[in-house]
Amino acid sequence: MPGKEPGETQRLFELLIHDLTGPLSVIAASTTRLLRQPAGSPALGNLEQSTLHRILRNARRSQVILQEMFEILHSETGLFRKESLSVERILKESLLEVLDVDARAAVDELAQQESMREFFAMLEPSGIFIQISGKYGRSSFHHDPRKVQQIIRNLLSNALKHKRQRVDVKISGETNLLISVADDGPGIAEKDHDSVFQRFVRLKAEEDPSVPGLGLGLAGARALVEAMGGKISLVSQAGAGTEFSVSIPPLE
Repeated sequence: MPGKEPGETQRLFELLIHDLTGPLSVIAASTTRLLRQPAGSPALGNLEQSTLHRILRNARRSQVILQEMFEILHSETGLFRKESLSVERILKESLLEVLDVDARAAVDELAQQESMREFFAMLEPSGIFIQISGKYGRSSFHHDPRKVQQIIRNLLSNALKHKRQRVDVKISGETNLLISVADDGPGIAEKDHDSVFQRFVRLKAEEDPSVPGLGLGLAGARALVEAMGGKISLVSQAGAGTEFSVSIPPLE
């Protein structure tokens, strides 16, 4: 915003996020209640159900955008909540969140699956393949679970937007937590590798306006990873898919 000091601009963004969060939560909760009417209530018609689902998806997508803005604004504060987290559980929650927002799968059925092996197997028909190995497949990782989930969610969301047939997610590491998310989409030309991490940059927007997003997800992921003392990189070229790799050290 021209003429505004950085501190004032940040306060304005924080106020915007705060003021929009409440109404969006009310919209999402109210729509969910309408879709889950108790037995005996008048049945909703197909048009009503379709409209309510569209409202809910867009409310949740808006909530995600606000969360991305919040994480970017606060990524440099260096304030983290140290907890023992299950990487498998965080990955499951991230997948459910992304799939729910984009309506890409039967999320209710997936959410009810307690077996992680069966949960991951249920994703394969949708072209999502999970591989977990190393220390953090067996034991907890120590860091801020909300921020780890945000990073994974942003990488998954980006991959699913651009995939043709499959997305491969790999979790590994013995000291640092290593996360790899690869898609078989159109890829990114080498000259654009730095640009994808900039705020509000959407390289494919002009070619395909239907691809959702504001260009905040990868910028937010990089800001969080670097604030956590980690590294993020990508391997890609035009026409050959994209792989993002993240390394996050445990919080001491």
